[in-house]
Amino acid sequence: MKLSEVKVALNKLETIGFQLPNGELVASHFHVTEVGKITKHFIDCGGTVRNEEVVNFQLWNADDYDHRLHPEKLLNIIELSEKVLNIEDLEIEVEYQADTIGKFGLDFDGTNFLLTTKQTDCLAKDNCGIPEEKPKLQFSDIPVANTCTPGGGCC
Repeated sequence: MKLSEVKVALNKLETIGFQLPNGELVASHFHVTEVGKITKHFIDCGGTVRNEEVVNFQLWNADDYDHRLHPEKLLNIIELSEKVLNIEDLEIEVEYQADTIGKFGLDFDGTNFLLTTKQTDCLAKDNCGIPEEKPKLQFSDIPVANTCTPGGGCC
């Protein structure tokens, strides 16, 4: 989900909810403690130099039950971040504390923002000799061109 899509969604909401991949909601007294731009400059295992940029939201649960984050407040934080940090319309990555800091993608279901799982991957499979995964087919899915039927004269 891109930053512009988050802003559109926030304009339509009266309350903000974040849902974890297991279906649980982040406690309603969460805070967005950071909005930033993260730049990752790296070299992959195939020797290609890469740059990735994402907008990062950090969610934090405090024992402060009286100060809930409202959509207009988060919009103000985002707009200030865009100006001060020169943030463009990038994909969102969310950090959330569980057993350790987890990194999630972000989606929206019309009511809640959904924290989506992220996976590691090899970006240079062709250089590493990792074959592409072949699709698994069922024999019943394979079309048969010349079907023999009893009395059809093909045998």
